[in-house]
Amino acid sequence: MEKREFLYEGKAKKLFRTSEAGLYLVEYKDDATAFDGRKKGTIVGKGVVNNQVSAHLFQLLERYGVPNHFVELIGDREMLVRGTRVLALEVVVRNIAAGSLSKRLGLEEGLVLPEPVVETYYKNDELHDPLINYDHIRVLGLATPDEVETMRSMALRVNEILRGYLFDRGIDLVDFKLEFGLSEGEGRLLLVDEISPDTCRLWDRATGEKLDKDRFRHDLGGVEEAYAEIMRRLIG
Repeated sequence: MEKREFLYEGKAKKLFRTSEAGLYLVEYKDDATAFDGRKKGTIVGKGVVNNQVSAHLFQLLERYGVPNHFVELIGDREMLVRGTRVLALEVVVRNIAAGSLSKRLGLEEGLVLPEPVVETYYKNDELHDPLINYDHIRVLGLATPDEVETMRSMALRVNEILRGYLFDRGIDLVDFKLEFGLSEGEGRLLLVDEISPDTCRLWDRATGEKLDKDRFRHDLGGVEEAYAEIMRRLIG
């Protein structure tokens, strides 16, 4: 398998074609953005952490029957994934009030919710990824009703698995974002993108210390150390 032509560069990753049909190479970058790209910077080693942590968690989820695009690690910053048509939706699961949920609903940050809250956002940079409901999804043709229901059930299953796994490692899973795609050829719904300190709010259970991208967003310092601590606790 050979790495071939460059296809796409996003805020956090690059995508390359490979010599094997249906398989692509994802390269994780150290670039960091926040607030719709208004804040930009570099988190040294972030690409390594996010690649390794995402691979670890994708493999964990696969063992529990959650299908995803991960195939194998290729290097510190690169993984091999299955080709998919990514849906223009982001599914967010919230266990503890923080971020936009606290602002929208006036909830105190840190309030443990009585049950997980699932939200869906339209992945559109020009519109700043607005919160949408199932009717919007249907009218815009972003996904079928069956796909929406499957994404919701998969997101809650991911939450159940990861929440317990992270709890045992002294981490509270506050909230997280998931993306989904339809596999090339089969059209099978798969979990895609990444699961990392970039896409999850992760707090130390004992101290409440933030161990995620919020340290970059809000200039809290110790960003690299927080990312490294997540990798240490999950992988060693």
